Amino acid sequence: MQNSEHGNAATAPTVIAAQPGGNTALIAGLFVFIWSTGFIIARLAMPHAPALTFLSWRYAGACVVLLPLVMLQKAPWPAMAQFRHIAVAGLLLQAGYLGGVWMAIKLGLPAGISALVVGMQPLLTGIAAGWFSESVTTRQWLGLLIGFSGVAITVSTKWSVDGIHWDNLACIVLALVSITAGTLWQKYRCGAFDTRTGAFIQYLASGLLTMPLAVWLEQGQPFTINLDVTIAYVWAVLGLSIGAIALLFELIRRGNATRVSSLFYLTPAVTAMLAWLLFDEKLSWTAIAGMIIALSAVALVTTPSKPPSQTTGKP
Repeated sequence: MQNSEHGNAATAPTVIAAQPGGNTALIAGLFVFIWSTGFIIARLAMPHAPALTFLSWRYAGACVVLLPLVMLQKAPWPAMAQFRHIAVAGLLLQAGYLGGVWMAIKLGLPAGISALVVGMQPLLTGIAAGWFSESVTTRQWLGLLIGFSGVAITVSTKWSVDGIHWDNLACIVLALVSITAGTLWQKYRCGAFDTRTGAFIQYLASGLLTMPLAVWLEQGQPFTINLDVTIAYVWAVLGLSIGAIALLFELIRRGNATRVSSLFYLTPAVTAMLAWLLFDEKLSWTAIAGMIIALSAVALVTTPSKPPSQTTGKP
């Protein structure tokens, strides 16, 4: 899959050259569903495993899965300059975002506040996209604002200032900045690259950063291997690190950063639905209203504007 025609697009051959088409909505829907399971995985694993240690093993597992594919299928490697850009994007999207979210929750940040802060990502992306000459239409700005309102309404029943401290707040802000910068960096700096080698590079870079931090910060903390952790780990590697990231790469390649980022407005809603189905958590009418608002907002942002009709006069 390719990511953009910008940057170093000529430095790596194109292997998976899917073109934008009618299945983009299907890819987006599947991505939102799988990505939303990440919060369920965190709920299963976090009581039994230190956050950074679990993520380190997750990155290692993804590398173990991807490397044989890369070697057997002879996937092309990017040139060194592009390699560095892909690694930077990976450090932001993986180590920065996931590490920030997991550490924030581990340090006691309420789930509602975490979702609300990360929910600012589409707005922040829309603001920053101007630095890369990406235009955001008035309708898209309206959709971004409505979408954030939808997220706020969805998680409003879980708002709490109890447990907010400078350390967990710093972690969630790091996550917000990282996923915003990572999305833009991959779209406008990485160029076209093969998904298999690109994902391997990103997980390798993230593991090399996260593992020393885990040893330093979490040494001595117990890591209990049980059924919950095993299920969480297998799905985190195969479903999230391989499946969801491949879909995200393709969405970034196909659309502008603002449209892709708006999809994250839907994750609190889907997560709430999953928590209701799997853990019998209460699903209030307020949350359902927020979901409908967020869905409408994403439609505003992602639906292409119709070009103005041109009429020809008589000579």
